[in-house]
Amino acid sequence: MTIRAISAAVLVLAGTAGALPALAANYQFMASPATGLNLMYRLDKLTGEVGACQYGLKDGTVGTTLCYRSGEGAGPQTSSEYALAASHHEGEAGIFRVDLRNGTMSICYLLNDAIVCTPPGK
Repeated sequence: MTIRAISAAVLVLAGTAGALPALAANYQFMASPATGLNLMYRLDKLTGEVGACQYGLKDGTVGTTLCYRSGEGAGPQTSSEYALAASHHEGEAGIFRVDLRNGTMSICYLLNDAIVCTPPGK
């Protein structure tokens, strides 16, 4: 193998290694815009599924992580490219789930014991 071929192979491998962390970024996390609410939303960026967790007190321990399942409208959607966006309204507990490919968005929020989302709108 020539020096030029070895250099090209190293560059290809380096480029591949640099792309691997980008592939691992499957989730986005965002805190609720509401002040005083310790709710952290989780989004699967490929499927659009939304869940959330928050800190909870538990006697005799340092606390616990309370997580809420995906309820109505918050489960997997059509495969696309999804993101979370906060309204920055200090009293708003919900968060926007946006489809970056077609411009639709839903509002997702905690209702009883599940995260629910409105039907997508444009």
